[in-house]
Amino acid sequence: MRTRLILSQAFKGLARDKGMALAIALVTFVSILFVGGGSLLRLQVARSQAQWFDEIEVSIFMCAKDDSSASCQGKTASPEEVQSVRESLESTQLKPYVKSYTFETKEQALANLKRLYPDVTVVKMATKDMMSESFRVKLVDPQQYRVVTEEFQSRPGVAVVKDQQQVVQPLLNALNRSAALAWGLAVIMIIAAVLLITTTIRLFAMSRERETAIMRLVGASNLFIQAPFILQSAIAALVGAGAAVGALFVGVKVVVKTWLAPSFQWTSFVGYQDVAFLSPILLLVSLILVAVAAGISLAKYTKI
Repeated sequence: MRTRLILSQAFKGLARDKGMALAIALVTFVSILFVGGGSLLRLQVARSQAQWFDEIEVSIFMCAKDDSSASCQGKTASPEEVQSVRESLESTQLKPYVKSYTFETKEQALANLKRLYPDVTVVKMATKDMMSESFRVKLVDPQQYRVVTEEFQSRPGVAVVKDQQQVVQPLLNALNRSAALAWGLAVIMIIAAVLLITTTIRLFAMSRERETAIMRLVGASNLFIQAPFILQSAIAALVGAGAAVGALFVGVKVVVKTWLAPSFQWTSFVGYQDVAFLSPILLLVSLILVAVAAGISLAKYTKI
């Protein structure tokens, strides 16, 4: 009976104070949206890092004909120099760092170039003598790419050593900064949400000050007096959080599935399952916001 009365009072309060309930729902929506967006970005960074780092290679390009780099001086790498690099890659010294390697001949390099850029005039005119032999090295730990780079950078017959970390890391840094920005905005919005929900609950309580006084006179407990305020604020917050979760699902569909995934098929993105995983956490966060705000407000306005 008492539970039914509390629910009745809570829903009557929502119907009567629609503007206040809407304010709680909106600020919760924005806060949870930023929290969820930052969490999805952080998951994307972790997924991309795990995937891309596993694929990172160090490429050792041997000197080609008329190569203008200082280490080549226009001379093609000799078979002895190529063999020296091969033996070093297979040595016990580099075994802890080198997982595997493949050797690309001039003919293979030319074939790959024409396959990638079939319509470029310069590529059509290229010959195998213009190409360089290369070693594509897979690392045991991609973070230790500098060991291999430093080992071969100044080796006779080696034109240049390139590692894909130089390409991947700036992109990961950009994603990390985006996630940090989203989290920063989320913290600001959470603080704003607590302040606004606190003020709104106070207004709820003040608008029913006479009812509260009557309930106290007839011996109602503090919990019974506070429960409708807390419940109607929790309902409004859950509506806002639910809308934010729905917006995240829509965002994944539109931004990730429709825009990003078709253009970047070489990587995997966060999906619906990640939003589903975060959803109960985000709903719990919204309830925590209400609990904190209610604790601040009701302690004064219902005289706990």
